[in-house]
Amino acid sequence: LLAAFAAAATAKGGAAPAASDFIRKSCRATQYPAVCVQSLASYGGAGAPPPRSPRELARAALSVSVDKARSASTYVGHICGRGGAVGAGPVRDGLENMADSGGHLRDAAQELGGNMGHAGSPGFKWHLSNVQTWCSAALTDENTCLAGLSRGVDAATRSAIRGKIVEVAQVTSNALALVNRVAPAN
Repeated sequence: LLAAFAAAATAKGGAAPAASDFIRKSCRATQYPAVCVQSLASYGGAGAPPPRSPRELARAALSVSVDKARSASTYVGHICGRGGAVGAGPVRDGLENMADSGGHLRDAAQELGGNMGHAGSPGFKWHLSNVQTWCSAALTDENTCLAGLSRGVDAATRSAIRGKIVEVAQVTSNALALVNRVAPAN
């Protein structure tokens, strides 16, 4: 009985480094590899199996992006809610951009998690193209939000919002890079 427990513990312990290696190696293909590893290393929390395929990893990265976008939207919403916030119009526009970004990322995660068909099939390519398009649209929304902050927003507010949006844009860029690795090599 003790030998079986030891073997199970060894097998369980040996899986984590392999998964971590997979994440690290996959994140090398992204624009922000350190952010990628950090955001995905603990994905799923205790007890959840780490991503083990390019598709699982891309879906995890999209989930991280959705969470970051939601958090940034909440933060920007609080700033909009403050009375007399300088640059309230551009900040509200940024809030709308972030809401759109979050919606695109949710759509991408849902599509990637659904039945896409066999890799290389026309259906698979069509679904993957949808995911790539939604990720790109999310990045565009994030960049539009950042660009809008340059108009009539005080420096402190701009800096605070910019930090949150840059975090979202980095994980979204990484998610798109990982989605692009899901594509069949042909």
